[in-house]
Amino acid sequence: MVAVTGTDRRVRAVSGPSHGVLLLAGVPLGDPGDASARLRDALAGADVVAAEDTRRLARLAAALGVTVGGRVVSYYDDVEAARVPGLVAAVREGSTVLVVSDGGMPVVSDPGYRLVVACVEAGLPVRCLPGPSAVLAALAVSGLPTDRFCFEGFAPRADGRRRTWLRALATEPRTAVFFESPRRLASLLGVAVEELGGERAGAVCRELTKTHEEVVRGPLADLAAWAAGRDVLGEVTVVLGPATPVTPAPEDLAAEVLGLVAGGRRLKDAARDVATAHGVSTKALYDAALRLRE
Repeated sequence: MVAVTGTDRRVRAVSGPSHGVLLLAGVPLGDPGDASARLRDALAGADVVAAEDTRRLARLAAALGVTVGGRVVSYYDDVEAARVPGLVAAVREGSTVLVVSDGGMPVVSDPGYRLVVACVEAGLPVRCLPGPSAVLAALAVSGLPTDRFCFEGFAPRADGRRRTWLRALATEPRTAVFFESPRRLASLLGVAVEELGGERAGAVCRELTKTHEEVVRGPLADLAAWAAGRDVLGEVTVVLGPATPVTPAPEDLAAEVLGLVAGGRRLKDAARDVATAHGVSTKALYDAALRLRE
């Protein structure tokens, strides 16, 4: 017997005559009204519900008027690895195992990745019930480019690692989305101004979909000043606009052209190729290379 998960064409053998399924469900970030009908059905019908916080699960179920029908197990960072074998065994034996986080999609900077990998390796089905995502919600309301973006998880805590991480984003051509603790937000934005410049565009999205939702947009310098003057509370998602492309001066690229010439290329051809790669004028680069060679 074989199992193919969705459009995943990697086929693995499934042990035994039958198997269950691992369900990853997006849950509301704050407003229970964002829960899908499929989530309600899954909460009521799953054999096992693995919850990052069982108390929040109970509050969500009560708000939705749903009785969780299956066995509830805690599934947070500190116990994730230990829970995986038992949950995989439950799926293999025919159970539907539902994974939910505190809010948004599990696995995305929340527990679940180890379990997904283990089920994939065991040839067991993995399905997703689409739902709320803080990453996409913040990106959508940020007012920043959405055609290309990257997700950076949680910002590093230590100052040295944080600065190295920010420097890697200095030339990032995509919009970047990441999470940060409200306690460290002011510090992060201050360092971001130092490493990326105060004019880089950004947005701070706080308590998305909740009663005290707040989205602050502007240059990093303004965001840092805003955060420094208040006690920020709640869940925070930061969106960083893409870096402004920097076009190098022809004089800075002339040595690259002459390096190609030294390797046997014609000056005209080398200038054209380098100019095209960097978005500068071929004639200006050709003239700069001539001046440098002289």
